[in-house]
Amino acid sequence: MRLVFNCLAAALIAGCLPVTASAACRLALVLALDVSSSVDAREDSLQRNGLAAALASPEVQAAILSDPGYYVALQVFEWSGRYQQSTMIDWRALRSSEDITDAAAAIAESTRRHANFPTALGYALGHASTMLADAPPCERKTVDVSGDGRNNAGFGPKTAYAHFPFDDVTVNGLAIGGNMEGLKQYYETEVIRGPFAFVETATDFDDFERAMKRKLIRETNVPGLGMLAPETGTRLR
Repeated sequence: MRLVFNCLAAALIAGCLPVTASAACRLALVLALDVSSSVDAREDSLQRNGLAAALASPEVQAAILSDPGYYVALQVFEWSGRYQQSTMIDWRALRSSEDITDAAAAIAESTRRHANFPTALGYALGHASTMLADAPPCERKTVDVSGDGRNNAGFGPKTAYAHFPFDDVTVNGLAIGGNMEGLKQYYETEVIRGPFAFVETATDFDDFERAMKRKLIRETNVPGLGMLAPETGTRLR
């Protein structure tokens, strides 16, 4: 039995098992990018190109494809004010390197829809929940929300969690600005939710690609196959 398990594990790590069209989904991942008025045009470009570069990196592709019998489904949207959420790419099955590269290219080519609205984080989370309702059936559901500030318009995260279905959803955060004005702590106490939820930090938008790359590896890798060490923000809730 141990020999069989070891052979299977080796095959998974090597990526030599075939991927079929009937493969099941192991993770539905929604990425939500902050384009509120505090994000200028340069920072928006760093965010889009940083996400695209992180997604296309060999390390992230290896994590997404770490279980050839299952695929990751991805949806990405930008958010700012209460009613300003715009899809960047709709649900895509990431079954191959080509699928991931195509998704990264679409993100890099996307253009900002809104630039003059506040930070309605609760509305962004509510929108993410509705996006998950349209996801393919998957073993796990994760929302990955990034932002450079606290909620300052409309209802907040707690209200979103009280009125939208999040019972089986993990919400992770990427706080841009690190510990500036307690943003990391705000994400830890108000935003992240679910088993093993965590907060990644970027010191600024120039650091966004590095932080997003680390977070995507941690979120998409098969548990036990090279997962990153937990951060202080990891918790159960």
